[in-house]
Amino acid sequence: MAFRSCKSISPIFHFMYDTLIHHRINHNTPTIVRFFETQSIANKSNFTEKQIISYLTESCGLSLKSALSAAKGVNINSTEKPDSVLKLLRSYGFTETHISVLISLTPKLIFADPETNLRPKIEYFKSLGVVGPDLPRIICSCYMLRYSLENRIKPTVNLLQRYLGTNENVICALKRSIHLDLRNVQKVLVPNINTLQAQDVPESHIGKLIMLHSRALMSRVDVFKEVTNAVKEMGFDPKSILFLWAICSMTMNTKLNWEKKKEACMSFGWSESTFNSAFKLEPRFMLSSEKKIREVIDFLVNKAGLKASEISKCPSLFRFSLERRFIPRWSVLQVLMSKGLIRKDVDVVWVMNRTKENFETRFLTKYKEVASEIIKAYDGEIGFQGFSQK
Repeated sequence: MAFRSCKSISPIFHFMYDTLIHHRINHNTPTIVRFFETQSIANKSNFTEKQIISYLTESCGLSLKSALSAAKGVNINSTEKPDSVLKLLRSYGFTETHISVLISLTPKLIFADPETNLRPKIEYFKSLGVVGPDLPRIICSCYMLRYSLENRIKPTVNLLQRYLGTNENVICALKRSIHLDLRNVQKVLVPNINTLQAQDVPESHIGKLIMLHSRALMSRVDVFKEVTNAVKEMGFDPKSILFLWAICSMTMNTKLNWEKKKEACMSFGWSESTFNSAFKLEPRFMLSSEKKIREVIDFLVNKAGLKASEISKCPSLFRFSLERRFIPRWSVLQVLMSKGLIRKDVDVVWVMNRTKENFETRFLTKYKEVASEIIKAYDGEIGFQGFSQK
């Protein structure tokens, strides 16, 4: 079984991973494709370092710390081009925060030609239907202005369109796919998709994986193939969506975290076979944190009166929030039981799996006239004390 390393987090919004020893790319990728009209560092600047830092903080919105770092890589002879870059970005709705993020990550962006380099990229995303706040958000979070429109951006969008179908889905994926590194689409994403196709995974399922868990698809190619084979050996059907969720759970956990989560389950009495059975039923439960797993089992055993073995038969319970789902719903059941309006042996696990609309129709709308306090219970004003029959 292969897992990613514990090493984490990249600079952009603390979302993307720079290096993952076990499954993320660790190539010496060439510096970003040429698109800047840069000035030689060797040339004598007309601006002093202090003036450059002042421009970066006052005009670009960088913090002093970021400006000090950025100033080492830029020489400003004139503010004409930087000013035109900032003007262009602001005209498309980029806020000061967006601009400061862009410039702090890529200081030489202020030397890009706004009309021949930047505007075509921004207009391309507008042509896809990316508008309003989503436009600067997607461009910032995915490093879009750093890459060639023809060689990187368009091929990536075409790839997404193949598996996601519509531009609306592509936009949704770009908004969610904070781990989609355009440098490695052809080197990593495409080979990993090929691995799934070799196992006869349906394209619609691949699209869901791109949409929901793109980070898993950016795992190192050899490790992704190893995990895929291991999941198949466990008995998962490649045509089932559970096959992909199992791959996600294994690639998105470090080995240490996996063992801690497994130990958390087994500390409540699960056996090895119980754990494996739960994983096969709902692989995504291992995407929950160790803390969440412990809290859910403890609550269900000590408050709701369930047996640990019962929980293993419905691991989807780990995906629900204690505060937003378990406690409000069971507080309602507690009131209804105390008034004799429902049986005390109601299947509480079944209740948890109902949709919000189904639950409210079945237990709120039906009884609110004869038990008005259930509304207070549902709103958290009446705490859950536990089911007395358990």
